[in-house]
Amino acid sequence: MMKRLVIVRHGKSSWKHNLPDDERPLKKRAFKDAKVVLGVFETFFRQNINEDATLFWSSHAVRAKKTAKIFKKKLGIKDEDFQIKKSLYTFSSGELKKIIRSAPNSIETLVVFSHNPGITSLVNHMGDRKFDNIPTTGLCVIEFEDHSWDSISSGKTLLTLFPKNLR
Repeated sequence: MMKRLVIVRHGKSSWKHNLPDDERPLKKRAFKDAKVVLGVFETFFRQNINEDATLFWSSHAVRAKKTAKIFKKKLGIKDEDFQIKKSLYTFSSGELKKIIRSAPNSIETLVVFSHNPGITSLVNHMGDRKFDNIPTTGLCVIEFEDHSWDSISSGKTLLTLFPKNLR
């Protein structure tokens, strides 16, 4: 059973209020961006992903958690398949990779909502396509030949969805 990693950068967040970084809310644009990305991703998800072997992990930061919940609702992900992980509030690709490698092997598809620059760096190291920047609400799907999460290293970038390319 191959492993499939879906990496999503949180939606565009607001700097309007003087809040701690992890409490910044989403801007209105984030909801529009999520809608356009999900417009394409939902079809891919329904056709290519075994929902019963899928797990959603999100950073606890408000902007990541809210983005993840938009995806969760639209894709009908069950509560037990949705987890908030404080450790995903990281900007390091090395830490992200370590967390991803801890996923249970019964899971075929892991969907991770986190932060830059860690996401861009992780996608560039683990996928076969390079990007200057994964934008807010940007989504990348990487497939690995590996059968165990703890051994994933390099895979094939199957899909990239960036809001500006979908408008």
